[in-house]
Amino acid sequence: MAYKIKDDCIGCGSCQGECPVGAIVEGGAAFTIDASQCIDCGACTASCPVDAIVEA
Repeated sequence: MAYKIKDDCIGCGSCQGECPVGAIVEGGAAFTIDASQCIDCGACTASCPVDAIVEA
């Protein structure tokens, strides 16, 4: 199951560098995860300071 970024995202970008497959992209004021690229590793979740990344 892929992860998703909730509306709580503050757009800091800390998660983007943690994704080993580049599935996290900037989308305006927040970031999004491309579910088709996400490998469900969870590496991004620990880097989010506002816990905005959850399982989809």
